[in-house]
Amino acid sequence: MPKVLVSDALSDTAVQIFKDRGVEVDFEPMLGKDKDALLAKIVDYDGLAIRSATKATEKLIAAGKNLKVIGRAGIGVDNVDIRAATAAGIVVMNTPYGNAITTAEHAIAMIFSLMRKIPQANQSTHDGKWEKSKFMGAEVFGKTLGLIGCGNIGSIVADRAIGLKMRVVAYDPFLTDERALELGVEKSDLDGLLARADIITLHTPLTDQTRNILNADAFRKMKKGVYVVNCARGGLVDEAALKQALDDERVAGAALDVYESEPATDHALFGHPSVVATPHLGASTKEAQENVAIQIAEQMSDYLMRGAVTNALNSPSVTAEEAPRLKPFIALAENLGAFAGQLSEHAIEKIEVSYEGDVAKLNTKPLTASVIAGVLKPMLAEVNIVNASVIAKERGISISETLTDDADAYDSVIRLNIVTEFHERGVSGTVFGAASRIIDIKGVAMEAGFAPFMLYTTNFDKPGFIGSLGAALGEAGVNIATFNLGRSGPGEEAIALVAVDDPISDAVLDRLRALPHVQQAKALEF
Repeated sequence: MPKVLVSDALSDTAVQIFKDRGVEVDFEPMLGKDKDALLAKIVDYDGLAIRSATKATEKLIAAGKNLKVIGRAGIGVDNVDIRAATAAGIVVMNTPYGNAITTAEHAIAMIFSLMRKIPQANQSTHDGKWEKSKFMGAEVFGKTLGLIGCGNIGSIVADRAIGLKMRVVAYDPFLTDERALELGVEKSDLDGLLARADIITLHTPLTDQTRNILNADAFRKMKKGVYVVNCARGGLVDEAALKQALDDERVAGAALDVYESEPATDHALFGHPSVVATPHLGASTKEAQENVAIQIAEQMSDYLMRGAVTNALNSPSVTAEEAPRLKPFIALAENLGAFAGQLSEHAIEKIEVSYEGDVAKLNTKPLTASVIAGVLKPMLAEVNIVNASVIAKERGISISETLTDDADAYDSVIRLNIVTEFHERGVSGTVFGAASRIIDIKGVAMEAGFAPFMLYTTNFDKPGFIGSLGAALGEAGVNIATFNLGRSGPGEEAIALVAVDDPISDAVLDRLRALPHVQQAKALEF
């Protein structure tokens, strides 16, 4: 009988679900706060069910010799070392949709608290001061709300704001015109949103692209007197820059539920008269906590007892019988998606996938989900093959899938075409043995494997280009592992795909883009 340790506070109903489904469960809700005790005990368990207090670190994962699954009751997995779990063959699950309404409602509540100065007025009244004239507020009616991120939670906030007769402007790289029209919001680029919004609220995951998305430069572009709300992730807002903007009265007020470092018991913004602060309460309602606890208990039980994988961030959703045959094609599908996603800089409207040959006879649903996850992951770190299709749908991205028995010169081929507002981008690949291989990029035939760090360039096919590119990389101390080339014809557009040993810096990319005949240079990671 599999054993699960619940090291954070889950409901009695969730604990009973484990028992009812044949899983032995130990409920020790305070253990997550005792690192040493948890480390000593984890070796006995097949599953670990947590909230945010338990930190599933690399050290804890290494100690969990029998661990098969870690389940996070909630969406955020900042407290789980997913890379270490993946390397150890441990499935990491979360419950991405159980607290969406609760978090959206908290953001709306923070907007009202901020603009009507409710926390300050409450404290003053309790102190017996009756300072009515001191707490002059502002209406939300007719104001422009700027949404940074318009996915599941952002779209709920938009719906509530429109009901309050606000104008809603949204910035989201994956939001299409059709989806914006459906939601009743106006699409905008980031600078346009910053310039127009009376209130800015963030609803995006924390990735390399979104870290400090509201920085000193962003605050300078905002309207004077803007209000800023962050109930999404700490790190999206440069907290030092926000304090300066508040002190300069560029920002009239800020409401924060999340912080760069948590728990935040000592913070430069605490005590600021224009700041409303709550201790990460976005998902803290009875309904949400019950929902996510029940969901994670069901998911973990199904995995341990039946092998079913649901809402996994690091594992495809496939049956035990399908897994061996699908595994290499899942890797190929995600690599192709990641390739196209990292090269797409505009809103994606369509993702078109074609399966040719033997692969078309397999269960292609997890393959298409893997493609979508690969495409979206550069901007949405928490996307996985289970929620990828839902996230694409939320953003109005059309998905098409085509199957054919013929694959020309290869037994199996997966072809991917990305359609954005301004261009189409195609890439195709196959599997040799168990290895993913690119066989075509934008109609240019070439053969190349995937590597952790790669350089992609497009250039005009002119003598000396290969030498100048190699020399530039050498001068920058970048070691080349493999060098693959393709061209549409003599003297025409050519493509180089170079595997390198280390990440390529922005400074090196700038030097490469300055080389003669180079049209594009992009660093890729897989």
